[in-house]
Amino acid sequence: MFRCLLRYLGRVYRVIFSVERNGAELKREGAGRHNQCMTEAQKNTNLQDAAAPASPAGESAGASAGAHPLAHRPWLKNYSSWTARDIELPETSLSHLIDEAVRTVPHKVALEFFGATTTYAELGDQIERAAEGLRVAGVQPGDRVALILPNCPQHIAAFYAILRLGAIVVEHNPLYTGAELRHMFEDHGAKVAIVWDKIASHITGLPADIRPNHIYSVNMISAMPALMRTALKLPLKSARASREKLTGPAPGTVSWAQLVKSERIDPAHRRPTAHDIALLQYTSGTTGLPKGVMLTHRNLESNGRMGEAWINPGDDEVIYSVLPLFHAYGMTLGVTIASLCRARLVLFPTVDMDLILKAMKKTRPTILPAVPPVYRRLMDEAKKRGVSLEGIRYAVSGAMNLPPELVAEWEEASGGFMVEGYGLTECAPLVSCNPLNDTRRAGFIGVPFPSTDIRVVDPETGEDVPDSEEGELWVHGPQCFAGYWKREEDTQKTITADGWLRTGDIGSLDEDGYLRITGRRKELIITAGGKNVAPAILEDRLRGHPLVSQVVVVGDNQPFISALITLDADMLPQWLKNHGLGEMSVEQAAKNPEVLAALDRAVERTNEAVSRAESIRSFRVLTDDFTEANGLLTPSLKVKRAAALAKYADVVDSIYASKASSMPTD
Repeated sequence: MFRCLLRYLGRVYRVIFSVERNGAELKREGAGRHNQCMTEAQKNTNLQDAAAPASPAGESAGASAGAHPLAHRPWLKNYSSWTARDIELPETSLSHLIDEAVRTVPHKVALEFFGATTTYAELGDQIERAAEGLRVAGVQPGDRVALILPNCPQHIAAFYAILRLGAIVVEHNPLYTGAELRHMFEDHGAKVAIVWDKIASHITGLPADIRPNHIYSVNMISAMPALMRTALKLPLKSARASREKLTGPAPGTVSWAQLVKSERIDPAHRRPTAHDIALLQYTSGTTGLPKGVMLTHRNLESNGRMGEAWINPGDDEVIYSVLPLFHAYGMTLGVTIASLCRARLVLFPTVDMDLILKAMKKTRPTILPAVPPVYRRLMDEAKKRGVSLEGIRYAVSGAMNLPPELVAEWEEASGGFMVEGYGLTECAPLVSCNPLNDTRRAGFIGVPFPSTDIRVVDPETGEDVPDSEEGELWVHGPQCFAGYWKREEDTQKTITADGWLRTGDIGSLDEDGYLRITGRRKELIITAGGKNVAPAILEDRLRGHPLVSQVVVVGDNQPFISALITLDADMLPQWLKNHGLGEMSVEQAAKNPEVLAALDRAVERTNEAVSRAESIRSFRVLTDDFTEANGLLTPSLKVKRAAALAKYADVVDSIYASKASSMPTD
């Protein structure tokens, strides 16, 4: 039996944190649990912790945002019957939120990890013990505590333990190099870090002046089921190889297991307020160095309340945490909303189809937040293995364009809804989402959440533009961040004097209040002919082809638009088989005439969506894909444009050198 288990583990853990894989009930009527939950939260507000409120609980965003063309919120008619136009926000914190969940449903399962479960009572005990250990170590309100962990139960407990003290969580990607982490530690100055033992040397090896005073290491294996832990200890080559992928020695650290042996924290110890900074979330850095986004407890709780009001949760929700918790999307769609819904959060340390589909046999999700590439691969693998997706009520997609054909296919297979949402780190991140009803529209990013106001303005003048015309999206609401860490100038450029957040995203709003995003203001390409081109329109359409993994559209200050394309190594074999072609490597496929012809046809179809001046005239197929590990993808699988253009500058130069004599300037 152990040998079979080890074979399984070896297969599963080969992909844990691999480069390639780290990357993405129908409508119910009537009132949900929202108002009831809010009442309970208000009853349990710790009044002595309350700070001076920024605005009265339940005050609409529009009331404080002042008059503007969309103050009447034309999108409200699309809300589901259970969704209020504004959310109530008691003067509490995320620490109060998890305390309330522990108090009301102590025996309910809060977390699941490889089949091992943790109840809310057990989670609460870990939080209180870890908090006391950190307090004894000197952690005080306002101190930054770094988390460098994959998705695992210890991550959740550590997150809430830090918040219990009024300290600030600083999330980091565990796949970052030591150099990348050094930049962030120099910036935030955390004196305590809780890290995955496998990469602990990245932190213990930091220079003495920025190295944390206390470093706690987490062994993920300790949170796995007993049988799995036993199998991994066997003196076999396969067990040793699997163990080495999951854990490693961490000299110079104190174990997490030792930390949670502390006494429970004094219940009277002061909790944070709604307006304290809870999280320092670094932006993904698609266009430059990451900046630390300061998010308050109010910012994060408002997002959770918005999600709760949108979903109208039942009593037995199961949320799959396949997106990384160190990313704002994964954090809010998983941790915060899960706690509010009293849901079971199933944690996955990596986006792997084997893990996800095996988990579905035991615990099927009702809510599955992800990104389009993850949904696509899950659909394909589920079909291949004969696994049903029925029972997944809500699939909430973000980070990139959601193809309408994927929506139709998913909804047919699951019997539930698939909707696209929009957000940004500075909004913790929720801004808008398609309603979970028949008014939803594929190809749009939905309508604003409750208590959220938006404007679409001319970015040069700040004047509101008419319906359906493009401009920069501005947001106002309780989710809007407190500013950038130690970057006052950047903060002032991003937040207007009257409190509107300039998102930097270009889009439009139709007469029904539905949003469409066409690109980033910073990413607009201006050709030599002076044409402004939004690359996202082209990239999203072309990325929908089964052969295509990633696309970068280029052409700034050039006579025409071109593209760099990478092939999807997972989809390539099936595509070749479907077209009667033999097996070939990505390198071979990149030069194959039939593959190139298929891509050429895909480019032609993509160009149908834009004018000639905006169309792709030439492309190159790269033999290496973009990944998070090689620094070309963010954790939410968005391309780091600047990094990609720098790495493939010679390829871009070759495109324009070869076409210079034959392509006119538009």
